[in-house]
Amino acid sequence: MAVNYMSQEGYDKILKEISYLESVERPKISAQIAEARDKGDLSENAEYDAAKEAQGKLESKIAILKDQVANARIIDTSKLDTSTVQIMSTVRLMNKKLNKEMCYTIVPESEANFREGKISVATPVAKALLGRKVGEMVEVRVPAGVQQLEVLEIKF
Repeated sequence: MAVNYMSQEGYDKILKEISYLESVERPKISAQIAEARDKGDLSENAEYDAAKEAQGKLESKIAILKDQVANARIIDTSKLDTSTVQIMSTVRLMNKKLNKEMCYTIVPESEANFREGKISVATPVAKALLGRKVGEMVEVRVPAGVQQLEVLEIKF
């Protein structure tokens, strides 16, 4: 399995989700299975089949999350260089075409959330910004066309 780079925040969020799924959702589904089993003939029991299917999906999700945690490498931002844009950088940009300032944090794919200003390292904007320095201009092809971005500030 590939190494899964993530922030401490992302790691903690996954651990919290695993805990919730195991302590709340798993017992809930077990109760649904027991209730459906009590209704008699399992061969024609749609509730039982649905509960067993939900249990399978839940166990699969827990396994995937545990795998992510097992292969996680926490990115220590205190050891990163702020002279260039890299993963976990918060970058303040000027969109020259729109004459508008924007701010994004470049994060691993699993932590991307556009509403929070967190963009995946795999996006065209992040790929174009990686390795750039303050003052550099970057041209990025996005669905709306080509954007010219100037790097104004890099921080963690």
